[in-house]
Amino acid sequence: MNEVFLESTLTCPECGHVKSELMPTDACQWFYECEQCHLVLKPKQGDCCVYCSYGTLPCPPIQVHGKQGDCCG
Repeated sequence: MNEVFLESTLTCPECGHVKSELMPTDACQWFYECEQCHLVLKPKQGDCCVYCSYGTLPCPPIQVHGKQGDCCG
């Protein structure tokens, strides 16, 4: 089994603000508010959460099972 990393760095597509966050392991995070410009990030089409769309690492279920895994339902 691969090691799962729980910290991912999100980058706001609007203002470029960067912040490292701990990813939840029991749910997908569909919304994230940039603390600088207050844009509410939502997953891009085809992604399950904001970490898969804007983070340096995808969410834990995707790290383990890949895109074909059942992440959030």
